[in-house]
Amino acid sequence: MKPFTTRLLAGVLLSSSFLVTGFAATAQDVTMVLPSRQVGAPSYDPIRGTKLNMATTLIYDRMVLQDADQSYHGQLATSWEVTEDGMEWVFNLRPGVTFHDGEPFNADTIAWWIPQFSDTENAFMTDAIESVTVVDDLTVKFTMKNPDPNLLSNMAGFFMGVPSPAAYEAMGDDYGVTGAVGTGPFKLESFTVGQDTVLVRNEDYTSGSDLSVNQGPAHIARLTFREIADDSTAFLEMKTGGVDMLLSVPQDFRATMEGETDITIVTIPGRELFYMPINTIVAPFDDIRVREAAAFAVNQPEILENLFGGIGAVADTFLTDALLEGNVKDELRISYDPDRSRALLDEAGWIAAADGTRSKDGTALTVKLWTQNGTEFRRITEVIQAQLAEVGFTAEITVLDPSSINAEYRKETEHQLAVRSYSYENADILDWFFSAERLGYPNVSMWTDATAEELRIKAMTESRTWDERVANFTDYHEYVLTQFVFAPIYQPVQSYAYRSDALMVPDVIRSTQLQSQTILDIEVK
Repeated sequence: MKPFTTRLLAGVLLSSSFLVTGFAATAQDVTMVLPSRQVGAPSYDPIRGTKLNMATTLIYDRMVLQDADQSYHGQLATSWEVTEDGMEWVFNLRPGVTFHDGEPFNADTIAWWIPQFSDTENAFMTDAIESVTVVDDLTVKFTMKNPDPNLLSNMAGFFMGVPSPAAYEAMGDDYGVTGAVGTGPFKLESFTVGQDTVLVRNEDYTSGSDLSVNQGPAHIARLTFREIADDSTAFLEMKTGGVDMLLSVPQDFRATMEGETDITIVTIPGRELFYMPINTIVAPFDDIRVREAAAFAVNQPEILENLFGGIGAVADTFLTDALLEGNVKDELRISYDPDRSRALLDEAGWIAAADGTRSKDGTALTVKLWTQNGTEFRRITEVIQAQLAEVGFTAEITVLDPSSINAEYRKETEHQLAVRSYSYENADILDWFFSAERLGYPNVSMWTDATAEELRIKAMTESRTWDERVANFTDYHEYVLTQFVFAPIYQPVQSYAYRSDALMVPDVIRSTQLQSQTILDIEVK
């Protein structure tokens, strides 16, 4: 495992002046800025959506929530049991829960909800469930097609928020855009893609989990999430009091913010990874030697030190260091090696000119490098452009709006390289981004490979225990690394900043990231 570098200790670093009290502060409006990688989510439909932001966790409750220590805690489910062979799960549901539209939440809700994932891009999260049986009004049984040691992790994910069946059916394709109805601590008031989301407190909320001190309605009455892709704009908004909390701290302004007496920064371990997918069906990257050359041209240590001040860690696989499935053989890790890149390009017939550029049979080694709008993405992409040039690639950058970039990927042959990130703490992200069933997006690499599919299916459907799952996903991960369908770049930490003159925030983040269980406990001064 590589060392994890941060200037603050993880998990304990918020305002030491916060004290749990028996009363709520006077409710006020609060404004937060979403991280740039969450900008552009096109809807709040957790069933059919492929990109969601953190506000999703406030509109919808989930069956279970995950703590920072990876343990699971009930939310809509109060308890659960699984048979020894993993083929049946029984969930006991929280009584007295009502959707924002007044409809009751019960076992019939779950029986409706699980089948809705069929034939969607998120179907893999429920594919192992053969059937759902209503035992009684507050008890539901899942009969499995195969054991799924990952079921609780899926249930805790953003995409497993439970919507109101009545609202979902009534709104049809407009669900998540014109309206979104859950049981969560906030109701959706308005949503403008790429601009902002306004939530108002659910005054009837009583479903806080044991990860929250506050079990009832949130202390915040009205919560606005703004989408600001430019870091300098976000910083100025924080400095001038236009926003109360940044859900991602701009690295360029971190030192300045640390010097502000009324701004508190918290840093916890990351769950995100930046990477460069490589389109395997478009020349020249249909040649594995050229893919390998591009992958080894990325100077991860330079990016870590020069762009991020040494905060975080380099990435040399597709999974974060926290995951056991990321513990692959050292020789399979993808680390900066420009001499290897140049030798591979020579072998593939791409001849270097005196100025370092390369060509083959009169065709220049010019490639398209995509990224999404946002300061962090643009800067990483510009550095990678220069690093690729050092070995002979001429990369032309295209910056796309985050709300439309996925549709462009679905055209399949328009892109060649891209700078992307994901935020997820589970190895099945490999299935999401490299499954042959999802070409275009999310399989931006356009990769189909018979051996990979065998390993993927084994990992996803044939793992009876957690240990078997780790072993199977490690095998799958290692094979992906040998095919150079992406280049790893960087593992950030998670850093938040809030105005301590405006908010009181809990000392400890009871999650792998900031979401509903912590926001329930945030008070307004």
